[in-house]
Amino acid sequence: MDRRDTLIALLALCAPRVAPAQTAKKVVRIGVLTGGGSRFQTDHEAFQQRLRELGYVEGENLTLEMRNAKGRAENYAALAAELAGMKVDVIVVQGNAALVALRQATQTIPIVMANIADPVGAGFVASLARPGGNITGLSNMAEGVSGKWVELLKEAAPETARVGVLWDQNNAAHASMWGAIQAAGRVLKISPGAWNARSPDAITQAFSAMAAAKIGALIVLPDPFFGENLRQIAGLAVKHRFPAIYAFPVFPLAGGLMSYGPSIPDYWRRAAEYADKILKGMKPADLPVAQPLKFELVVSLKAARAIDLRIPQSLLLRADRVIE
Repeated sequence: MDRRDTLIALLALCAPRVAPAQTAKKVVRIGVLTGGGSRFQTDHEAFQQRLRELGYVEGENLTLEMRNAKGRAENYAALAAELAGMKVDVIVVQGNAALVALRQATQTIPIVMANIADPVGAGFVASLARPGGNITGLSNMAEGVSGKWVELLKEAAPETARVGVLWDQNNAAHASMWGAIQAAGRVLKISPGAWNARSPDAITQAFSAMAAAKIGALIVLPDPFFGENLRQIAGLAVKHRFPAIYAFPVFPLAGGLMSYGPSIPDYWRRAAEYADKILKGMKPADLPVAQPLKFELVVSLKAARAIDLRIPQSLLLRADRVIE
């Protein structure tokens, strides 16, 4: 080794050691818009758990921007605009009215439907197989389940000749559900009637009107406002001795008679998987809209005793959960 090579070697040994540069983790931002009110945190536990399983950890590589309309549809526009202004990477949404507000707020941010009724009929997607645009996710098939609510009420209370429907006439999704209820009513020889409610006082008035109309049973259509007032609604159903069916298990847990519908935790787990696919580069337009895989029937014997109703054993045997 000559003097030049020796000098270069010595300089290399004396040079300060520099640690290799570490690549910073990319932090993704997911927005969530829901109207779930008091169910807000419970509904999203499955979503957050599935995200963790997929490798997204809050505070490390994930920021969640959660927005809750608290059962008030008038809050959606401001919350949707807020999320769109943050330029989040993807937005997960629950409820048709919330999605209407989001679609007005952004045409570019990818949107994942976590629980949307009739997305094709509502104009959110072009088709289930090829949604197009910036929206995809999960349909709740509420328009198909609605007829099942009539069947279950008829089985629980066979003497029912008229069923009341508590709805919000401004909720576009309720129109398709109402049509399915009418069709099922014709088959089962049951006459349905609809009562509108958009405030706690209106709920009380609707129940009084249904009692005066001598309905034999009640269907409460899924709506964030009704979810926020679930104890009032379940309590009035017992007070007026209406066998009632709801879309979500939180109603029987709050004193209602029974519920039937898709599994909400399963919705949110699958919504997390859609968000993951989009974050990894897939386009919403190319992701087919999925339908529910799991439906749950929950029956409350406690509520049945409160209205002196004997639930048939055949119905209890099919229930996924029976509340004593």
